[in-house]
Order: sequence, then C-alpha cells, then structure tokens
Amino acid sequence: MDCLLILLLIFPRTESRRWSERQLSLQTGGTVTIPCHYDIKYIHHKKYWCYDAKAAFNYCEILAYGNTTQDRVTVTDYPAQSLFTVTMRDLQSGDTGMYWCAVEIGGKSKPDVKEDIYITVTSVPDLSVVEGSVSGQERGSVSVQCLYRAGYQNEQKQWCRSKPWSCYKVGRTSTSQNSAVQISDDGRRSFSVEMSGLQKSDAGWYWCKTGDLQVPLHLSVSDAPPATITNTGS
Repeated sequence: MDCLLILLLIFPRTESRRWSERQLSLQTGGTVTIPCHYDIKYIHHKKYWCYDAKAAFNYCEILAYGNTTQDRVTVTDYPAQSLFTVTMRDLQSGDTGMYWCAVEIGGKSKPDVKEDIYITVTSVPDLSVVEGSVSGQERGSVSVQCLYRAGYQNEQKQWCRSKPWSCYKVGRTSTSQNSAVQISDDGRRSFSVEMSGLQKSDAGWYWCKTGDLQVPLHLSVSDAPPATITNTGS
C-alpha cells in the first residue's frame, strides 16, 4: 500500500534535522514500542505515525494510522488512557530519522498536533533497557536495568514518568503515590531503578533517560495477593 503524504502548516522548523527533545537509540533488528500521549479532547480524532521525509518542507510520510498495521509498523489507540502506541519491528539503519506522533485535526486553519521523535538505529545502541516491560504487584517492588555506553558515563541519569511528566534522579525519592524510587548508577555502563511499595496508580509508561537520550518501558501493576491466614489451633 502506498504511503500518504501530509503537510502540516504550523510548527515552523527552526531546529536542525537531527534535533528533537526526545531521541531514541535503538538496536538493529530489534523492536520498540513508543507511547504517544494526546489531549482527551482528541479521543475521537485519527492518530498516525509518520516519517519526516521532507523536513525542509514540513512534510511527513504516514506509515500507519491508529489501530492498523502497515508493513513493520503497528499503531494502537487507547482512548481510555488518552494515548496511542507505535510498535516498530525489525529495525534497520535505514529507519534512522525524525518521526512524528500525530493527531489529525483537519483543515488549513486547524493544523494537526504532533510531537517530534528522532530515532537512530545502530548495532550497539547508546541507551537501552534489558526488558521493554516489567510487571509487579501492589505493595511489591520491581527493578529495571538501563544500559548506556561509555560516552554517557558522566551524564545525569534519570527515571521519568511519561504522564504526567516527572523525573527522578540518582538517589532515593518518595513519590506522591506513596511508593519509592531508588536509582543507582554503577558509574560504568548501567544504572538500575527500583520502585517499591507499588500502587495501581504507578502503572504506565516510563523512560530511562541520560543526556539527550531516552528509552521507553511499560510498567504493569496487578492486585496484591490475598493475605494468608494461619490457623494455629487452640
């Protein structure tokens, strides 16, 4: 199926082709799922993922619309969470470039809403996670390991919640949900994140972050196991 081209008339591009507030370094042959959040007022609008093929003219090449799969790309909309996810499979070096999470608004006077994400695909990514998703139980804990290359050894390491956006730095921090986040950097090639005292409200999307790089990860939190009552007899 031929890809479509769309022109966004706003968001003038004063930055360079490579720059984006969100940059991902991904592994050749791998798979990534990226969360794209949107305002609740856009629940019934079309969502799409596109490649910024004509940056100088503010064009993008639509790769897939919401709840469809085209070639190696799947876009899934979750209206109840006001977000859609983009899954890209079998990543290749030719996939390197700027992409847009976008919501179709329609009309020349109502330009589409979008967020830039720059993706670099390489054999050895600069920042990665051991697992793209983790799960835990209420009142329990989970651990995440974020791997980085030597060039990022002296960069600040952070663990960021996707929505609402908030970041935690190396050390121990109590969250507003009464859980706690402990970040430890070994100073060599990885930093670890431990979340303890988990609550259902902790579930969602997070990012390992260092320097200008980020990598997404999804956290699921299930019900706590029922309490065990021990009958000691009389």
